[in-house]
Amino acid sequence: MFQKLFHMWIVGKPQPSHYQLGNSQSCIFCGAYSTNRSDFDIVWEDEEFIAFRDIRPSAKHHIQLIPKTHIESIRKLSQKDVNMLRRMEEIGHSILDTFNTPVSKRKMGFHIPPFNSVLHLHLHVQSLPYISPIYRLKYPFVRGFGGYEKGFSWFAEIGQAIRILEKGHRVTVAPC
Repeated sequence: MFQKLFHMWIVGKPQPSHYQLGNSQSCIFCGAYSTNRSDFDIVWEDEEFIAFRDIRPSAKHHIQLIPKTHIESIRKLSQKDVNMLRRMEEIGHSILDTFNTPVSKRKMGFHIPPFNSVLHLHLHVQSLPYISPIYRLKYPFVRGFGGYEKGFSWFAEIGQAIRILEKGHRVTVAPC
């Protein structure tokens, strides 16, 4: 019972297993730019990325920004993907600018598997405050220590992810 409640609290509402297979034929987020566009509240789009409102927002404004190329998660990225993340960060700031969100009220980052509900790389673009103090716990910013950019956490802030990948490391739940 506790495990089920913990999973729902951290990861969110359980999704049908076909949402989590991690391939473009079964990925719910791939539908945002192909077959199921009408199921998404799209707020921004270009040739490489698309952004839409989160169906279960945790913050005042909560947007999911995804690449139009199916990438399973932040754990699959390497040093060669740093420019893609920089572009995602730039787009995220541009979206938050449209909401007149002050820099001090912005949060952008990735959940790290297995603590994500959809296996398609997605940047959480949030304009704070959170709707509830409980939601804040889903997106912890844990500073690194020693030579690490990030401490033990299921969430990596966009800047942390970029710095980790620049060093040639992978983004994981463990300190990295």
